Amino acid sequence: MEVITKSTVHTKRKLVKGAAMAIAILSLFSLGGCVSGGMDILSSAKVDRSVSTGTVPTAPVTTDSISDETTVRNAVTSADLHRLNGQPVPWANASTGSAGVIDTIVENAASGQVCRQFRTTRHSYQGIANFSGRTCLLGQGEWQLLSFQQAG
Repeated sequence: MEVITKSTVHTKRKLVKGAAMAIAILSLFSLGGCVSGGMDILSSAKVDRSVSTGTVPTAPVTTDSISDETTVRNAVTSADLHRLNGQPVPWANASTGSAGVIDTIVENAASGQVCRQFRTTRHSYQGIANFSGRTCLLGQGEWQLLSFQQAG
């Protein structure tokens, strides 16, 4: 009589399939608790509906913004446009911590008065914003800032 030994390959395959099935079922039950309301740890947290996205409102006029406007006006009016040849002009206001770059200055004397229109950025604690403005030379040799508005 001949003894036939049992193959362990067939038994190992069954064990592997059973283990894989057990892991899959365990995973389903574990994940099921996360998506159901009963096991949610943050179920008492509410959605904040007061937060909305959109454009940033124009900042109110403050002493800091007036100080920045004066700094930009001084940079625009003291710039030698012939030497700059279209190069940007950096500016910084140490009293407010704001800084920026004036990328365009256009001088115009068509109305008999010398005026300079400009575009600049302002990097401040409120963020980065683009501005445009206009300053004109008065009779006494002083420059007056006629407009300084956030570009939209």
